[in-house]
Amino acid sequence: MAGRKQFDVDEALRRAMHVFWRWGYSEASIDRLTEGTGLGRGSLYGTFGDKSALFRKSLERYAQTYHPLYAKALSGPHPSPGAVVAAYLKVTLNRIADPTVPDGCLLTVSATQFPALDAEGQAMVRALIDVLRTMLEQALRAAGAGEQEAAELALCTLATNKSLAVLSRVGFSGEDLATVAAAAARIPEGPHPLP
Repeated sequence: MAGRKQFDVDEALRRAMHVFWRWGYSEASIDRLTEGTGLGRGSLYGTFGDKSALFRKSLERYAQTYHPLYAKALSGPHPSPGAVVAAYLKVTLNRIADPTVPDGCLLTVSATQFPALDAEGQAMVRALIDVLRTMLEQALRAAGAGEQEAAELALCTLATNKSLAVLSRVGFSGEDLATVAAAAARIPEGPHPLP
């Protein structure tokens, strides 16, 4: 029937998300997006709009896929703040180890290319990271961390998460990444003053 889409829109969006995830916004050319999705330019533009709009839809899809996994891991109860950090980073390690998705993290890749994004894309990247930060702070407080400690640990855990994504993209082993995550989870268990 004329006018009906002859392809799976959700699958095309998943594939576009993987192109942005693998290449980043700047290097995700229209040619790469058409090749990655299997769609012609007309179908790509007609379905998703321009590259910026497709990027934002890909970010939304990414968040819909992974934020619930973080929320579930943080739902607890957790016996300590360190257990919260460990649960959060386990989700990260599982995603990195998944052979069906690109290395790293779409949010991290997008954050590294922040200046290349339009204002809407920038706002969306920051908002999605802030959602994760808020989830972490709430879980850390529920596990006994004070307000300031929870804020600091949430920020450090986010930084560790982003570092794991970057290290995975340059070939650090799963064992190395697990070592980083385990060390981060131990930090809340006692005072570690900087020299």
